[in-house]
Amino acid sequence: MSQLFHIHPENPQPRLIKHAVEIIQQGGVIIYPTDSAYALGCHIGDKTALERIRQIRKLDKNHHFTLMCRDLSEVATYARVDNNRIFRLLKANTPGAYTFILPATREVPRRLQHPKRKTIGLRIPDNVVAQALLTGLNEPLMSSTLIFKDESLPMADIDEVYNLLGKSVDCIVDGGACGFEPTTVVDFTNEEPKIIREGRGAPQPFMSF
Repeated sequence: MSQLFHIHPENPQPRLIKHAVEIIQQGGVIIYPTDSAYALGCHIGDKTALERIRQIRKLDKNHHFTLMCRDLSEVATYARVDNNRIFRLLKANTPGAYTFILPATREVPRRLQHPKRKTIGLRIPDNVVAQALLTGLNEPLMSSTLIFKDESLPMADIDEVYNLLGKSVDCIVDGGACGFEPTTVVDFTNEEPKIIREGRGAPQPFMSF
């Protein structure tokens, strides 16, 4: 069974954060809280861990994975933000419950990019535990919302998560209630931003570009 860490949502215990980071660095798959819902996460360079997440969620090869980043400077390493208006929008609405689709840079492994569009989803979470994990990791966390095929909402109850996935992941980080609504997804690959999915983040800031 996976390890279960009960981490304080406002004052994360450094020892537990460090242990969770070590599990990621050693190729583990974790479940952790974000500002929209619980998510599956693994090391950005670990192909085996990525495939485990695909199997858990029953995802096809066209699924858009997300890189969870600490801040905008980290986003700029993995995505091209060529438009100043787009940069200002990102700055004004992060951290927050948004996933942004942007052209990927060469720093993004091909297996994480959309196979045809060469894009990547990125987000900056407004969640203390997620930010502590990212700081300890010192690089983005490959992430995917903990939601299953044909389900409309992500899993939110940690006891249920542990009973269902305790044998499929290496660590479950219980950071308390964080909601059960996916992020709002905004596509910035064309001249005008396009709302791909409405979720927890308000779409209005991106509707008057």
